[in-house]
Amino acid sequence: MKGMVFTEFLELVERTWSPALVDELVESCDLPSGGAYTSVGTYDHREMVSLVVALSARTGQPPDDVLQWFGRGLFGSLAGSYPRFVDGHADAFSMLAGIEAVIHVEVRKLYPDAELPVFKISRPDAQTLVLDYRSPRCLDALAHGLIDACVERFGGGVHVQRVPLGPTHADGSRFTLVLQ
Repeated sequence: MKGMVFTEFLELVERTWSPALVDELVESCDLPSGGAYTSVGTYDHREMVSLVVALSARTGQPPDDVLQWFGRGLFGSLAGSYPRFVDGHADAFSMLAGIEAVIHVEVRKLYPDAELPVFKISRPDAQTLVLDYRSPRCLDALAHGLIDACVERFGGGVHVQRVPLGPTHADGSRFTLVLQ
């Protein structure tokens, strides 16, 4: 997992709670990196899982809720850093439909070693967008937060539903977005 994701997570925790909580999280987790992340480095995704679980324990929020919260914050940071991925889209459907063909292609140019999730995208009708998410890192809730923030960025009016594609997180999730 790219270090930029870790640095954004810790910065969001610091802005939302405190620098002391960031220190507490890093110290309480047995992180192979020691919690010293660079935005261009690559780190084991299990370090993110450890940090999320530690934040969950301290805030009383379930880990999926923490990941979803982080996804919403991460979208704002990414949109600010990479406005070309957001600008020029008329709506959330347009942007999200380009995850694989546009956004992930560009991310791979910037970070050739990035391990990205895979989205199978379909449009059953003009009111519906379906995103099937698969990733060995099982961060469906993070993807959910990113999708929610994208919808909000374009004015809302879209219902987002996430259902598992199988009995475990490893099977992925289906996000069905319906215009309201």
